[in-house]
Amino acid sequence: MKKIISLAPSLALCLALTACSTTISAPTNLTGGTFPQVQGQNLADEKVIIPDSFHGKVTLLLIGYQQKAQFDIDRWILGALQADIPVQIVEVPTIAGMMPQMVQGFIEGGMRSGIPKEGWASVVTIFGDAPKIIQAIGNERPQSAHAVLLDPAGRIVWTSNRGYSAQQVLELKEVVQKLAPATK
Repeated sequence: MKKIISLAPSLALCLALTACSTTISAPTNLTGGTFPQVQGQNLADEKVIIPDSFHGKVTLLLIGYQQKAQFDIDRWILGALQADIPVQIVEVPTIAGMMPQMVQGFIEGGMRSGIPKEGWASVVTIFGDAPKIIQAIGNERPQSAHAVLLDPAGRIVWTSNRGYSAQQVLELKEVVQKLAPATK
């Protein structure tokens, strides 16, 4: 009889041990700064460089450091869509550590299985450059999405790492509306 070994528990343990082992506080004021240039790959297997790939577009990055953040990310997406905010939304699973990089294909395959194919281009996974994002915006509250709004030039114009709230969606909408003349 063959013994079947499951990698899922081992993978979950590796992610838990390596994903955000050092807590970095968010800088007091990110607004006006530029998002660090990081390279990732979307689930459609296309190379993406943030923020360069989104130049000319108002973009909401929803950064997640742990799988638990997915619930918060989903609420941000739904809230932004329901509020009809004219913004490009990009999920950015950001996974630090050597072990996750070694099983990147396995992790991305798991994400693809839970996301319809038409959504793959808007999910950009960051592995090797994860420390750049963590240093730039912090990783406090890793169970919450870190929402970062970029203007068309890639500058950070609004952030939140407190978790989703309807009030913040209204605040986000107001900021995006103020940017509207710049996008025309």
